[in-house]
Amino acid sequence: MPRPPKLDHTVINVHYQMEPAENIFRNLGFHLTERGHHSLGSINHLMMFGTDYLELVGMPTETKDRGPGRPEITNAPIGINGLVFKTNDVDETYAHLQQLGMAGDPPKSFSRPVDLPGGARDACFRTVTVRGDVLPGGRVYFCEHGTPDLVWRTEYQRHDNGAMSMPEFVIASENHEREAEDFAKLLYSDVEGEGEQLCVKVDGAKITLLSPSAYQTRYDDPVSPLGSRSSIFGAIVIQTTNLDTIRRLAEDAGLLIIDGHDQLALREPSLDCVLEFIC
Repeated sequence: MPRPPKLDHTVINVHYQMEPAENIFRNLGFHLTERGHHSLGSINHLMMFGTDYLELVGMPTETKDRGPGRPEITNAPIGINGLVFKTNDVDETYAHLQQLGMAGDPPKSFSRPVDLPGGARDACFRTVTVRGDVLPGGRVYFCEHGTPDLVWRTEYQRHDNGAMSMPEFVIASENHEREAEDFAKLLYSDVEGEGEQLCVKVDGAKITLLSPSAYQTRYDDPVSPLGSRSSIFGAIVIQTTNLDTIRRLAEDAGLLIIDGHDQLALREPSLDCVLEFIC
């Protein structure tokens, strides 16, 4: 059986609010890449780590009155919206999704220009998605990088807050057992844990699936996190070298902090997301 894949990146959907979102993450000590413009019409900023990255994705404000643009962005809630795994062959991955009965749209190709000292080059990607009703917390897909040297560049990977990687992704679901089993099939992995907290390990990271009450306990949340939804992408966990730095930056930004001995979680209400930092 193939090995579990690596996490490629996670995505926060900002709709038409890219500039405020960009400022939030810069103020938290992240180094953001220059604004990217996809051939699909969307825009983004990346926060690059060693082998994975966090992406802010949205649409240009000037397109707001022209229709939905990319409906998978504009029709989705603001907040943590994407969980993306690496693949070396997107067509092979699509065949795997078809075999499982999980296939969404067929593979698609797109690009974005990257400005470099020697001139602009196109970063190229191919992606394939899991059907939305299989894992309803958000978009789950796979990315084949045609030009990884244009994405993982040393000058992008130094962050004032010491961020290094994303070792965990947290999902809250009223069907967390079933979702854990589906993730395990999808990712050539197994379900670990029991009861209200389960996890599925991939190469270098894990997907944690919690019942709504277990999520409330973990993040000291008195309100059910799901609202009218059955599942949400509940938190991105980021490994950092120094919690004191991110605590100070979060306090300066006026964010609600859930503080622990060797971790802290930040609630960003305008983007409806939780970022958990660990050492």
